[in-house]
Amino acid sequence: MSGFAVFAQKEAREFLRTWRIWVLPSILLFFALTGPVLAKFTPEIVSALGADQLNGLKLPTPTYVDAYAQWIKNLSQIALFALIIIYGGIISSERKSGTAVLVLTKPVSRTAFVVAKAAVHSAFLGILVIAGTLVTWGLTAAVFGTAPGSALWSAALLWIVFGILFIALMTLLSVLIRASAGAAGAGLGVYALMAIAGIWKPLGTYSPAALATQPAALAAGKDVAVLWPVLTSLVLAAALVALAALAFRRRDLE
Repeated sequence: MSGFAVFAQKEAREFLRTWRIWVLPSILLFFALTGPVLAKFTPEIVSALGADQLNGLKLPTPTYVDAYAQWIKNLSQIALFALIIIYGGIISSERKSGTAVLVLTKPVSRTAFVVAKAAVHSAFLGILVIAGTLVTWGLTAAVFGTAPGSALWSAALLWIVFGILFIALMTLLSVLIRASAGAAGAGLGVYALMAIAGIWKPLGTYSPAALATQPAALAAGKDVAVLWPVLTSLVLAAALVALAALAFRRRDLE
């Protein structure tokens, strides 16, 4: 992979100057800052606004588990959808703008181009989620007075694997589908299929489809076997990036 290290550094510097540096971090920071507070006061807000509809029903007292569940739910839904949309053009946008042609005239192989992009953006996602989890953890401790870390961190780290899998998927789709909107649509379709597939117990236990629900279970303190879903997800992510590199080598850049 000629030029991998150099291109990875270039990609990281360039990424910090684009709009993508603001969108996903802003979404995650908003959820990290508001999640514990909403988890704490949602029962009071609901009781105040809908007392007549509740007919005297008392809502359960919120705990730190509710804050953890809110963070993982936001990661698994809105943040993941945003990731799919943002990375729909991770490769195709470079081809359209002509950047890919300029880069590949230098001693950078097409394989290094694809792998560096997937690696840099996966690392960026991991840093963002870890930072957001730290904020959630600290605010949960401040709001609820207690915040055991094992359930939250297990769930967040497991979700990072799921996010990396989707970055790999979007890398491949962005090579195969020239329109970023089309790649994003295909990515959302794959997510829907994985969520449905996870209902079948073998896939929901051993395959990457399990990661659609397992982070939420871990956040709730449940005992979940994650070894096989993690291993299969990482292997699949590597295979998707390899396929993306192979397909990119066969694509015209114009």
